Amino acid sequence: MTISKFVFIVSMNIKKEYEDLFNEVYDKEHVPYLLKVSGVNKVTRGKGIPFNFSIGGETKSMDAPNQKFVAMYEIENPDVINSKDWAIAVEKGRWSTHVRQHTYDRSHFLYEYC
Repeated sequence: MTISKFVFIVSMNIKKEYEDLFNEVYDKEHVPYLLKVSGVNKVTRGKGIPFNFSIGGETKSMDAPNQKFVAMYEIENPDVINSKDWAIAVEKGRWSTHVRQHTYDRSHFLYEYC
């Protein structure tokens, strides 16, 4: 088993009328293509929701994050997301032609595991 040393996090919003297409394409096309890229070990997606949590003896309420959707890519090194294979994979399928233009508030972060 290869060990991931980094996590690349992408968060975004999608126009409401394209949300079903976004989820379908992300799960059935985009993620499978990216998992074939050498150095990509795992992809996890999530949707932000409001929540409560306890800290310092009290309950704190948090709104849903500004970006509704997040994808976390566990990768071996930072070169993975700048590779030729990654560049090809992110353009495959309907993501680049039917979905990407309907996303907004996109953020990208790279973290090294400690």
